[in-house]
Formats: sequence, structure tokens, C-alpha cells
Amino acid sequence: MEVNKIHNENCLNTMARMEDDFLDLTVTSPPYDKLRNYNGYSFDFESIAKELFRVTKEGGVVVWIVGDATVKGSETGTSFKQALYFKECGFNLHDTMIWEKTGRVPTQDRYYNVIEYMFVFSKGKPKAMNFITDHKCVNGGRKQRKDSVINKGENKKGDGFFIRNEYGRRSNIWKIHVGRNKTKHPAIFPEQLANDHIISWSNEKDLVYDPFMGSGTTAKMSILNNRNYIGSEISKEYCDIIHSRLMNKPKDKQITIFDEINDRLQP
Repeated sequence: MEVNKIHNENCLNTMARMEDDFLDLTVTSPPYDKLRNYNGYSFDFESIAKELFRVTKEGGVVVWIVGDATVKGSETGTSFKQALYFKECGFNLHDTMIWEKTGRVPTQDRYYNVIEYMFVFSKGKPKAMNFITDHKCVNGGRKQRKDSVINKGENKKGDGFFIRNEYGRRSNIWKIHVGRNKTKHPAIFPEQLANDHIISWSNEKDLVYDPFMGSGTTAKMSILNNRNYIGSEISKEYCDIIHSRLMNKPKDKQITIFDEINDRLQP
């Protein structure tokens, strides 16, 4: 199957053409609980979950980013129902992560809702676990006895002491700014969110899939991190947004790979 291509079709049609054990990583945020208007499109969740298990390689990962609507004063719990179904399909629930948004959704009778769930499913043990180490340690850089703490550091003098690492592994709660939506897509995916998951759960040259490609964020960040990608997007309007977004050179001069984007995008 041809990679580095956006398919304007239902994701089930795309996955039907994939061989078994084909994908290294899936990163997606599906249209959940009808909280946004996606041009009237809906999706067959159970069939998609089954197909994702079939086409994911052993050691591969699916990152499923969802939230819940509140109906008649009660949250639907759809996100957890979906997580349990992924387990029924054969996936491990490797981690239940939280995306803490910087914006607030006002509510009358409860605390501000600032989170979505990021379920990390794996087919067996994840083969790629490139943990991001940007959490500043309280005692980072300080000299401590080798047997006084569990955290590892560097013993430069061989005197029974070591210097604690300044930064450690971040937690599974990620505070990431939503950002302003400059496209016509109703729920654009933050680039940092897609970027950090792609770095964490895949290696260079791996194949990353997004069955609900939306505005193309997963494809863009895959390219920038030297990964291959495949995307499915049922809306022709959103496909046009993807092509326009990826073919325009960004203002950041560090991003030079977009000079070659035309060679990697297919109509």
C-alpha cells in the first residue's frame, strides 16, 4: 500500500487495503459524542477498533484521544466504554493519560472542564518508548550519596556521590495549549500534542496513521519527525485544508522539510 498519502474516504475502506501487522503507530482524535459538527459524518467505532488491532504491528501503539459529552446532567462515559472495547479486541491499555487544556469550558454546576483522555493502547509491549524528559527535578544538579535516592545520576568523581539529573521523565498529564484555530476544521489537533506522541511511541522511518486526519496535523508532525504517514479523511473539504496546510511553507525557518512536501503528497 502506498504511504505518505491522504485518502479521501472512510477509514474502514483505507484499512481494508492494509495487510495485517502494517502500522507502527496510530494517533487520532475521533469525532466523539457529537460534540462537534463534522459535516454530518459518523463512524462505526467497533469496526474501526477491530481493524486497528488487525493492522497494528506487534509492539505497535494506538493513541486514542477522546472526551465525554454531558447529557441531562450526566457525563456519557463513552471514552471509557471505548477503552474497554479496545481491550476486548486484544489491545493492552498501556496508559491512561490526560491532556490538560489551557483553555476552560465554563459550566454551571461543576468544575471547569479542562481535560481529555489520551488512551495509549499497545499490541503487546510497545517497541518504542522514547520518554520525553522535560520535567525539572526538585534536586536536579545537586550532589547526593549514591545510595540515598532511587533516581540515577552521574558519578563524575567516583567518590560515592553522584549529581542528580536536572530533568526527568514527564508525567502522564500533559498541559498543552489548544491554540487558535486558523482553519475551517471545528476541532484542530494541537501540533505539540501530536508531535509528542509521535516522538514517544515511534521511531524514525516508522509508519504513522490517522484514521480521522482532519486538518492534517498528524501528517505534518510525522513528516517533521522523519516518519512515514497514511491518513484517512472522509470530507473533501478537510482534505483540501490538509493539502493547503502542508504545501504552504511555515514561517519557522527551522522547518525546511516542507520544501519537499510536494514530492510526498499525492492527489
